[in-house]
Amino acid sequence: MSAVRITGGKVLDPCHGEVGVVRDVVIKDGRIAAADAVDGPIETIDAKGGVVMAGAIDIHSHIAGGKSNISRLLMSEEQRAIREPAGEFCGCGGGLSTMTAHATGCRYAEMGYTAVFEPAVIASNARHMHAEMKDIPFLDTGGYLVLGNDDFLLDLIASGAGQQAVNDYVAWMLAATKTMAIKIVNPGGINAFKFNARFMQLDEKNPHYEITPRTILQTLIKAVTELGLAHPIHLHGCNLGVPGNEQTTLDTVKAAEGMPLHMTHVQFHSYGTEGDRKFSSGAAKIAEAVNKNPNISIDVGQVMFGQTVTASADLMSQHRNRGIASPKRWIGMDMEMDAACGIVPFAYKDKSFVNALQWAIGLELFLLVEDPWRIYLTTDHPNGAPFTTYPHLIRLLMDKDFRDEQFAKLPKSVRKHSILGELKREYTLEEIAIVTRAAPAKILGFTDRGHLGAGAVGDVVVYEDNADREAMFTTARYVLKDGRVIVKDGAIVDLVYGRTHQVKPDYDKSMEARLDRWFDEAVGYKAKTFKIADHEIRDGQGAVVHATARSA
Repeated sequence: MSAVRITGGKVLDPCHGEVGVVRDVVIKDGRIAAADAVDGPIETIDAKGGVVMAGAIDIHSHIAGGKSNISRLLMSEEQRAIREPAGEFCGCGGGLSTMTAHATGCRYAEMGYTAVFEPAVIASNARHMHAEMKDIPFLDTGGYLVLGNDDFLLDLIASGAGQQAVNDYVAWMLAATKTMAIKIVNPGGINAFKFNARFMQLDEKNPHYEITPRTILQTLIKAVTELGLAHPIHLHGCNLGVPGNEQTTLDTVKAAEGMPLHMTHVQFHSYGTEGDRKFSSGAAKIAEAVNKNPNISIDVGQVMFGQTVTASADLMSQHRNRGIASPKRWIGMDMEMDAACGIVPFAYKDKSFVNALQWAIGLELFLLVEDPWRIYLTTDHPNGAPFTTYPHLIRLLMDKDFRDEQFAKLPKSVRKHSILGELKREYTLEEIAIVTRAAPAKILGFTDRGHLGAGAVGDVVVYEDNADREAMFTTARYVLKDGRVIVKDGAIVDLVYGRTHQVKPDYDKSMEARLDRWFDEAVGYKAKTFKIADHEIRDGQGAVVHATARSA
């Protein structure tokens, strides 16, 4: 039996209403236990002067898969320039916006993160994604399967096959790819791009299948709801990055018709056309819609200044942005019958009117959305910024004086177009714990993560209670994964691996025969080859299968 007692720290656990309660946290055999559960030998960690939280959870970060590897190749100079610090457990990776798998795990763990989820798994690349996630140390991981532009689905909808057939297909695909949720990227738009369309409005028909993004979205929302998946549709909406897309976002909220919907990197979907530059903030309108519709949750996709790489399945959008690549290079590729991928490196500049206003729009959203349980801290890594900027972002949210200082450095034209300086709200430590731990766990359906109650996994972090919140959240004093200390005083001290989360909803077995024919005739290889076997997930170990309403 292994046991650890963390003593003297101020416990911050919003799930149980504990805000600064000084008490012991005991971990027994990898799980949190009652304070008196251990009567034998126990390791003691002194957390006096510290804040004790559950391990942080990132619900949207592009950490694995084909596009991550392509980004590394495209930005090879970043790999050479930014090397991981040498050490007993590190020194075998590098990059920043293009981090290697090992470096990803280390940098997240040092900040107190113990679970991170890849939000865009292309079905044909799922095997690669799992192989790469297996190499990421310290973190629980899982993937969201990208549907909504795949030809089989679009044909099902266009031919009138019915909701049940769609449900069976979605369930088969989730089980085959060993993923845990459904992501839609520009519904119907990626497919339409292959037929030379360059924009797709919510109610515009696909030039080939003659169905609209609204129809695709509503059909998949119903599928996810009826299959009983915990996480609602994770939506990258239409017209990402286009001035005036605020109206599309508002229309999309209405299109959900009260059903659960998670809208991702909403900063990129909150643009108006007011002002002499025809680019303005729509954050107030979007936040108002979120506040009025409890079925809607969002993550922000905060832009931070500096060099990064944008990587997206939305090739329509990436093709449009290729001209502003920095450095001047880009890659676009098509996954036939499945999706696409576009990689465009980009440098966000604080003296750029558009980039600076994007930065302000993200912060406006954070400060205007009232319910911290329905908004999540993300930069859409690496699209808005590398995840290593999270501590700086947290300080911006918690410290109005600091935020105002940064805002004052922006061009006057930007400050005239933003209400950021008028917003007085400062996030509390409790709200930071919600948006980085408790709320992500809740929306993913986890009952044993994101809190410090008995039975939760022993993923626990101790931070120094530093008035400089950026310094506080940059390096943790202690990080424990399943009760083992992996970080001490900001340094990696042990090497452990997490689990892969997935679902296996049941489906009508007649879908097997239908997909066997499809793979033979349209894709060119066997469906049984496409399906990922249990032993391919972290060598068959460490998989967590979450129940659904239609679990097999």
